[in-house]
Formats: sequence, C-alpha cells, structure tokens
Amino acid sequence: MWNGVNLIEKDYPKLSIKQQCDLLGVPRSSFYYKVVEDKTLELKSLIEEEYKCHPFYGYRKINKALERIGFNVTEKQVRVAMHKLGISAIYPKPKLSNPNKKHKKYPYLLKGLKLVKINQIWATDITYIKLKGGFVYLSAIIDLHSRKILTWRISNTLCVDFCIECLNEALALYDKPDIFNTDQGSQYTSDRWIDILKENNIKISMDGKGRALDNIYIERFWRSFKYEDLYLTDYKTLMELKGGVKDYINFYNDERFHQSLEYKTPNEIYYSK
Repeated sequence: MWNGVNLIEKDYPKLSIKQQCDLLGVPRSSFYYKVVEDKTLELKSLIEEEYKCHPFYGYRKINKALERIGFNVTEKQVRVAMHKLGISAIYPKPKLSNPNKKHKKYPYLLKGLKLVKINQIWATDITYIKLKGGFVYLSAIIDLHSRKILTWRISNTLCVDFCIECLNEALALYDKPDIFNTDQGSQYTSDRWIDILKENNIKISMDGKGRALDNIYIERFWRSFKYEDLYLTDYKTLMELKGGVKDYINFYNDERFHQSLEYKTPNEIYYSK
C-alpha cells in the first residue's frame, strides 16, 4: 500500500513540508497525524522505560523525568499515556492500619494530659519502607516522656503478629505504662492486642478522627530515621535494613541529642533517677 507520508522529511532544506506533500499527493493532515502518532509511540516507550526503573513514580514525576532528558510533553499527556498503558505508581495506601468496623473502639484519654514521667504513656505506629521488589513495614513502640524507642519489628505484611511481638517484648523488658495510645487500625483494635493490654491493667487510648497530631512523637521518629539514615543508605535486602534500623535506633536512644529534651538523649531521660 502506497504511503507517501514516510517519504516526507521534516527538516529537508530545499522543499517545505507543503511542497513535499503536494509533489507526493499526500494531504498535509496525514503527515501531521503521523508526527503525532510517532511522538505518542515514543512517549509510551519512554514512559515504560522510566516506569521499569521507578515503578513508584506517578505521572507528575515521570513527566519531570522525561523533561530532564529533553522530551517535551505535558503532565496531561503523560497521565493519558499511562492510563492507556494500564500502569500507575506502585505505593502503599497512606493509612497503613485500616480500621475494622466490627472491632470495639476505645476513647481518647490524652486530652489535657501532661507528660510528667516515663512509662506514663506509650504509643505505637507503623510506617512503610521501600526495598527492591516491594514494601516492608516497620512498627515501633515509643515512651512519650523520654522519646525512647522501646522495641521495634519489621514485617513484609500488615498482619497483627509483628505488632504483638513488639508489644510483648516491650512489656518483658520495661515497666508497663499507665496508658497505651494507638490509632484505630485493625491491628490495635484486634482481640489479641486488646487482651494483652487488659491483662496488664493498661488503660487503652485511641486517636479519634481529626486528631492528626496525636502520634506526633512517633511520626517525628519516622521522619528522623528516614532523613538521617534510610534516604542516605542504599539498603538492598531485608537483612541489611534490619541491621540499619537496629544501629539507628541505638544511635537515636543513646547518642542523638533532642532539642525538646534540652539536648539530652532518650536514654538519659528514661534511665535518670
């Protein structure tokens, strides 16, 4: 089948595109359609290559990556192309501990409460960490008064087991807290978790909706760990990550100065008499 469009040279110095189209008997619209089609195919190819390297990139970051290599494209074009390719950024949902409607929720007990001693209030949370091949989840328990990280666990699933292990170890190593505060995630409203707290006569407190700052101390720890260690270290395996988390928490508890603690360390506060 005759296709004169393939013979047209966009940058041919002696003949304009219009003149080439007239000589070949090809409508200019056919030429420009092919230009758009070729660019679309190139865009899809570049997106696929970028996606293979960074599967956690959304359309905005992929657009920036393409702009950096000189490919002129809009965010909308990238979004549409990704939709047609059937690909989207791979990332965990923001809320890692989703509530279970069947589980009982407990009231929030920290309103107006001042931190005056160690083991007054413990809290816990879960964050995610990206490793090659997928995500793993880090859970830690913190003493709010001293900011000391008491125990931690890493798991490749969001099951309750690694949270329970973290809790049991903390209770075995330290004096139990008066209050334990968590969000309303299914791990912390499960019968297994609640039963342990009740057996130890620990008051149960749960964040309500709109209480974004309730877990601010553990959130600050996640931020410190990620910016001071994780993002600076290329952990490739789960074993490497566990070793890195252990070393960082030792540093965080024993050596890192905390402005909010008048430049003392968590262990200096926790073990002070």
